[in-house]
Amino acid sequence: MRRTTPGKRAWTATILGIAIASGLTYFRPATTFAQASGPEYLLYVASEAADTIGLVRFGPDGGRLDHELPTGIMPTEIDGPHGLTMAPDRRYYYVSLAHGQPFGTVWKYSTKDDSVVGRVTLGMFPATLHTTPDGEFLYAVNFNLHGDLVPSSVSIVATGEMVEVARVPTCTMPHGSRVNPQGTKHYSACMMDDMLVEIDTTTFKVSRYFVLTRGSEKGYAGSPPAHSPAAAATHDAVGHGLEAPKGPTTTCSPTWAQPSVDGKSVFVACNGSSEIVEIDTAAWSLTRRFQAGPGVYNLAVTRDYLVATNKRDQSVSVIGVRDGREVARIPTRRRVVHGVVISPDGRYAFVSVEGVGMEPGTVEMIDLRALKTVATVDVAPQAGGIDFYKTD
Repeated sequence: MRRTTPGKRAWTATILGIAIASGLTYFRPATTFAQASGPEYLLYVASEAADTIGLVRFGPDGGRLDHELPTGIMPTEIDGPHGLTMAPDRRYYYVSLAHGQPFGTVWKYSTKDDSVVGRVTLGMFPATLHTTPDGEFLYAVNFNLHGDLVPSSVSIVATGEMVEVARVPTCTMPHGSRVNPQGTKHYSACMMDDMLVEIDTTTFKVSRYFVLTRGSEKGYAGSPPAHSPAAAATHDAVGHGLEAPKGPTTTCSPTWAQPSVDGKSVFVACNGSSEIVEIDTAAWSLTRRFQAGPGVYNLAVTRDYLVATNKRDQSVSVIGVRDGREVARIPTRRRVVHGVVISPDGRYAFVSVEGVGMEPGTVEMIDLRALKTVATVDVAPQAGGIDFYKTD
């Protein structure tokens, strides 16, 4: 069931006309280098400004956009597909539509034919989402970008019935939703409260908080420290991580929480201070803090590397997990770098880049052995949510 509306078709046609008139090519699947041999890698990417979902392929013949489909139901407004995550069995994928009237939704799609098989209404601006390893539950952060700077929540959805079974109050502007490999804990970051939040997946309740502000790092069990509207006002609420702080800062402004491969640590992207903080999950204490690229935003991890998108630098950093040292900083084709996912074999990182204005979005393929970009593919504007589908 592929949905579109006359209003959105007209909007797309208008955008296409403007792009052609201005000398830009709206849809220009682009291939640079191909891998020498091997299988094809398939991944899904959501483009927030165009209300589309694209399937991208990368293999011996290079990278290409296999197909795309429209998403959303509002005829004259942008629904804004923001987050995207795959079911563990790869039979389904889930997309958060951030914009609503006023609430957003999460849609469940079949990978067999890209048909919509379920939908659920959540909170304001549902953003990043992730499933438990058994695929039974989906955790989506309600980022509440356009609301007041007040604590928001994490929605927990039973994926079979697509029913919200719990809405857990957490913090102001939660982002970076990730479940640990064991499926026992969920982690998200509070962009406006400088905290990491842990939810126990057996109780559907917050188990611990951790304050990330440099010099004030501290773990809490149960209730969080008091919310500070004054502190929240110093963060980049409107720019969503694009605006640099005015001068040196101790504020983390976290945008992503990424459990390690073994679940013993959680790496947090401090977008404000351009650092990465590592938290020991057993001791619930600070392990280390190390420098990252300007405006570090999203993270993906292997046993050897952290791959970080740098939203204010038009680049991707590859950082050694053991020593926290940047081994490569790889420029991207366009600005506003967003998401990253790593192939299951650990060979390639796939990065979504939003683009600016009428530029297309881009998916960039980085070879983690050669530490260089080996292919790029243009997709619809404001490419964001991205996840690996399968090896074909």
